[in-house]
Amino acid sequence: MTEKPPMDHRAALPEIDVREHGAKRGEVEQVMDRRLFVQLLVFTAPTGVDPERYDAAFRAAFDENTALSGTVYADANDPRGFGLLTWSEQPEYFVDEVRPMFRREHLRDLTLRPEMTMLGRTYATGYEQNLPFWLLERPVDTVTNPAWGWHVWYPLRRIGAFERLPEEQKRSILGEHGLIGRAYGATDLAHDVRLACHGLDANDNEFVIGLIGPALHPLSHVVQSMRRTVQTSEYMQHMGPFFVGRVRFQKR
Repeated sequence: MTEKPPMDHRAALPEIDVREHGAKRGEVEQVMDRRLFVQLLVFTAPTGVDPERYDAAFRAAFDENTALSGTVYADANDPRGFGLLTWSEQPEYFVDEVRPMFRREHLRDLTLRPEMTMLGRTYATGYEQNLPFWLLERPVDTVTNPAWGWHVWYPLRRIGAFERLPEEQKRSILGEHGLIGRAYGATDLAHDVRLACHGLDANDNEFVIGLIGPALHPLSHVVQSMRRTVQTSEYMQHMGPFFVGRVRFQKR
């Protein structure tokens, strides 16, 4: 029997850096150990009950708890459905503040659709000129803009081969994708929220994407346009399910 070589306990451990890194300002790199967690929960009301009852119950819950911030949606694909989007820098918020909402009368009999639950965190790509704005402020500005009443949310996962590509090739592929997204944003057709969800998703997805805008058609159109990119056509394992919501009310 061949003996295994003894482990070298003197070997250096890999350096772990969980901070977010933005673009350099002069010679100084932007580094920040803060990010925003964002969660979407989707529910269906019981058959035979007026959905407006739940709309009013959500509003009352937000009015009574000043710590709550969020967006409530009418589910465009479920006439009895609602979506609840909330966010915080502290993930405990979803357990300590959001969870107790559903002890309330009229909210506790909603049925959660767990296949639609999405939870992610904002992340830096290394190009952000104002790191705090992009990670903490812009996502909230986007999902609470009263002029942008249609929101589409979906998770995605790329195939493993993408991660084995050279970094320069990955940047080129992502750059193509990002250029299309910026074009829609520049014309106020669609604005995005990008979240990483590695280890946070029950189905092992990697990212959650939010598309937000004043009209629904451009949000569908941007998804269609992205299908032609190298990332989506060659390196996407799966996308969805898609949640399509119309904003009922928002509170920052």
